[in-house]
Amino acid sequence: ASELSSGINAEYGGNPAPAGTNFAAQFGHMAGGYDAQYYGYMWSEVYSDDMFQTVFKDAGVLSQEAGLKYRTSILQPGGSLDAFDMLGNMLGREPNSNAFFKAKGFTV
Repeated sequence: ASELSSGINAEYGGNPAPAGTNFAAQFGHMAGGYDAQYYGYMWSEVYSDDMFQTVFKDAGVLSQEAGLKYRTSILQPGGSLDAFDMLGNMLGREPNSNAFFKAKGFTV
């Protein structure tokens, strides 16, 4: 298991485990109560990458137009709308994971 974990980390994460260690045995995030939180954290990254690539990348992070779109689509409704709906309103389409996978180096 240690060799498999180290190989996966080296190939996909660019971060091989040091020789003589067993990263998988001490990485308690996935089995120590943090698993659901980590899952939620990753989904927030999916949506933030989608928002950045769609709205802010070309316009610029200091764009008044992009900032106003964020303010009126996300901040202004607050908890009065479902978050997925607010994000869709901002993007002008249903959110997807393409930007996330591109940011991780995958071809989409």
